[in-house]
Amino acid sequence: MGYSLKAPHPPPEPEEARMTGYRTEKDQLLRRLRRVEGQIRGLQRMVDTDTYCIDVLTQVSAATKALQSVALHLLDGHLAHCVQDAIAGGAGNDEADTKITEATQAIARLMRT
Repeated sequence: MGYSLKAPHPPPEPEEARMTGYRTEKDQLLRRLRRVEGQIRGLQRMVDTDTYCIDVLTQVSAATKALQSVALHLLDGHLAHCVQDAIAGGAGNDEADTKITEATQAIARLMRT
């Protein structure tokens, strides 16, 4: 048994280095996510009570759309704040390129779902 003392992830960045684009809308996002959480609990109840499969699928679609809406909102915030700040702040091309690459990868993940 070999145990590693190395941390599995790099240490977190200082708070000021990882500001989020959604920080001003955090409460709104949390409300939306709680609504999705309620939809998921409703889906569990539907399956538990043997609800007709097409009705369950309809609600799965609604929950999926709600999560996609949250994802697009977060992506918009990332582009409008994180990427824009990296470009405008003169932090250097490397940081701006990193932020753009992150956004591109997030878009690719969203398109696969």
